[in-house]
Amino acid sequence: MVTRAFDALSTSLEVVDGVDLTGTSAIVTGASSGIGVETARALASAGATVTLAVRDTSAGHRAAASIRESTGKSEVRVVELDLSDLASVRAFADDWSGALDLLVNNAGVMHAPEQRTAAGWEMHMAVNHLGHFALTTALLPALIAAENARIVAVSSSGHASSGIRFDDMFFRRDRYDPALAYGQSKTANVLFAVEAAKRWAVHGITSAAVMPGGVWTNLQRYWDPAVLADMKRRYPTKTTAQGAATSVYAATRAPLALGGPTYFEDCHPAKVVSSITDGLHGVVPHALDSAAAKRLWEVSVDLVA
Repeated sequence: MVTRAFDALSTSLEVVDGVDLTGTSAIVTGASSGIGVETARALASAGATVTLAVRDTSAGHRAAASIRESTGKSEVRVVELDLSDLASVRAFADDWSGALDLLVNNAGVMHAPEQRTAAGWEMHMAVNHLGHFALTTALLPALIAAENARIVAVSSSGHASSGIRFDDMFFRRDRYDPALAYGQSKTANVLFAVEAAKRWAVHGITSAAVMPGGVWTNLQRYWDPAVLADMKRRYPTKTTAQGAATSVYAATRAPLALGGPTYFEDCHPAKVVSSITDGLHGVVPHALDSAAAKRLWEVSVDLVA
C-alpha cells in the first residue's frame, strides 16, 4: 500500500483510494446516518463486505441502498443493533458468522437529556461505551479469526471535559450534567482503545480512537439551536465525508501498533496536550492513562456480565 499524506480536508473516499479490502468483512455501528454512512460507503467502495449495525433498520436499508448505488458494490447488509440493550447486543454477536476484520464503533449519543437503560445506566455511558464494550468483547472470537483485525472507536475532543467518574459513573449521586456525561463516555472510548490494544496484541488485533472533527449531524439534535449556530460560526466545519476520513484512515492505513499512537485526528496522530484550547485538537492525558484504562475494563466486564 502506497503511503500518502492526508489532512483535515481529506474525504473518506480519498483515504481508501488505492486500498483493496476485497475478502474482508467490516461492521460499522450507527451507519444509518452521518459519518457512519460515509465510513461504510468508503469501506464498501474498497471491496469490504460491510454490515450496517443500526437501531433504525428502515433508515439502515435506505443507507445501504445509497451505498450500493454509489459504489456499485452489493455486499452491504443491515442488522438491527440497539446498544442500550444488552440482549440486542448479544443477539447481534450470536448471529455473526465468520471472521471480522474491521469493527468501527461509530454509534453514539451526545448531550442528551437524562435517560437511563433498564439496568439504570446513564445513557451516554450505556450506548457510547458499555454497549460497544459488550459488542466488541462478544465478537472477540471473530476478530481473532481475522488474524490482523482493527477496531476503531469514534471518540471526540469532548473527552477533555471529564475523566471516568469511577465513584459515580451513572450520576446516581451527583446532579446530572449532559456535557460531563458525554465527555466521560468519550474518554471511555479512548481508554477502551488503549486497553484493547494491550490485551489483544497477542492476537494481532490493533485498536485506535478517533476524533472526526467539527461535523454537524443529527448527533447534535439535543443542542440549543443558538449554541449550535454559534459553534458553526466559530469552528471549521467538515462534511460528513471529511468527518469519516479519520475513522477510515484508522481502519485501513494508520500505522497501528502496541505502544504507538492511539488517538487520531485529521488523519494523523493527535498531540498530547494539557487542555484542548481550540475545542478540537489534541488528546488530554487522562484519556491515555493506562491505570484508568485497566480499571475501566475491569468495571465494564462486571457491568456487562
